[in-house]
Amino acid sequence: MQSKPARSLLSLCLSLSLAYSSVLPVQAQPMGIPSMGAASGAELSPALERTLGNAIMEQGRRSPEYVSDPDINQYLTDMGRKLAQYGPSMAQPVTVFALRDSSINAFALPGGYIGIHSGLFTASRSESELASVLAHEIAHVSQRHVARGITQSAQSNHLLIAALAGALLGALAGSGDLAMGAAAFGQAAAVDRQLGFSRQAEQEADRVGFEMLLKAGYEPQGMVQMFQRLAAASRLNERATANEYASTHPMSQQRESDISNRVRGLPDSNYQDTSSFWYIRAKLMVLQAGGGQSLRVLEQALQSSNQAQSDLERSAAQYGLAFIAQGRQEYEQARAYLAEARAQGKYQAPELDTLDIRIAIADRDVQGALSLAKQAWQRWPKSQGVALAYVQVLQQLGQNDQAQLFLMDRINQWPDEPQLHQLLAQTYDRLGDGVKARRAMAEYYQLVGALPTAVEQLQQARNLTQDFYQQSELDTQIRQLRERVESERVLLERFRS
Repeated sequence: MQSKPARSLLSLCLSLSLAYSSVLPVQAQPMGIPSMGAASGAELSPALERTLGNAIMEQGRRSPEYVSDPDINQYLTDMGRKLAQYGPSMAQPVTVFALRDSSINAFALPGGYIGIHSGLFTASRSESELASVLAHEIAHVSQRHVARGITQSAQSNHLLIAALAGALLGALAGSGDLAMGAAAFGQAAAVDRQLGFSRQAEQEADRVGFEMLLKAGYEPQGMVQMFQRLAAASRLNERATANEYASTHPMSQQRESDISNRVRGLPDSNYQDTSSFWYIRAKLMVLQAGGGQSLRVLEQALQSSNQAQSDLERSAAQYGLAFIAQGRQEYEQARAYLAEARAQGKYQAPELDTLDIRIAIADRDVQGALSLAKQAWQRWPKSQGVALAYVQVLQQLGQNDQAQLFLMDRINQWPDEPQLHQLLAQTYDRLGDGVKARRAMAEYYQLVGALPTAVEQLQQARNLTQDFYQQSELDTQIRQLRERVESERVLLERFRS
């Protein structure tokens, strides 16, 4: 993928991941290599895969294209993990995130990370269509196509991974070289972007992905429909930038025919789209539009009632309008749209309640927001969006003891969600406990891959306490984390020469 002209160095780190998705999986199974066995990926251990993925994500999260919305990323990750449990065993848990980008694209990074462009999500006309693409990407990961791409013997590939390893080694040392190194790697990788997955690799990912889709209960016809949609988009848009996915995953007639044959004879599926699919899709449409003329055009489209749409689609359009109004600080209008979206109680979803709370917070009705948050949490005890909004309300009301207890429970529920640890650190700061605040921030930095910064936070906590037992615990944590940094350094050094 080519970088945008105005992209900053940190943003270029994300272009690394996009270019990486277009190139490395390509070389993972080049034309003429018949073996699809696992042995060819043995050189790249799961530990190193996670190291690479964490480091890329640590920089990529800083890009303005990265979508940090908890509703969106929880929805995608839940879908990914639901699919993955029906596929081949994977060394890493699947983590799916969204990018604000109108191109039709999806890609896999090392370590189980999968990115979905907003353009691909909004182009999907059913939940099963979206799930079919995600299943295909998970299959590329589970079949070790990404790992093989990094460890192929081609000289150009060794140069690419050596450049990446050097940049990541700089990051582990706490230097600022990662941005420059990652940008350079992304530019080098883009040279080979015209290469595509081999036919054999694509067919294997189709087969494995289709089985996941079917066993997870989605509509199998969704994969055929998405193939047709991507192929049509590819024909209408000759330039690769218009449909990156069709460029790096060629939509051949044979692939479509293979899946159509698999679908033929299967019993009809009774799968119904979840409400969340349509609300998340509407939110991504708004985020993708950004502002200006693009947002005005989208607003007009959402306001246009279409009799061909289902009631749920029209409800999602009203939700999108409420989201736009909230962004403009038109809170009464936002509430009116949200009331329409609820359709007199016909539709319920955590996304509706989260937006309701956010509108109340923005309108400085904190007591009203608290009442909404309590009710929403009773309804949606598995929603990260509702939980995070609830914490924000508690913090604004100065109810830091309650916020701390609530966050500790949520961390037990979602131990790998970084934002919870960040909010816990803020709460400890408000309670005057600097040691616990820095320990919580150290956990946050570990989860986002910034290990040197995590060490600094623990060292600061060590300097703030005179308690012998706390100092001993912190000394142990610091030593273990430094050993982890050294272990990752050794892993990366293998690929530098």
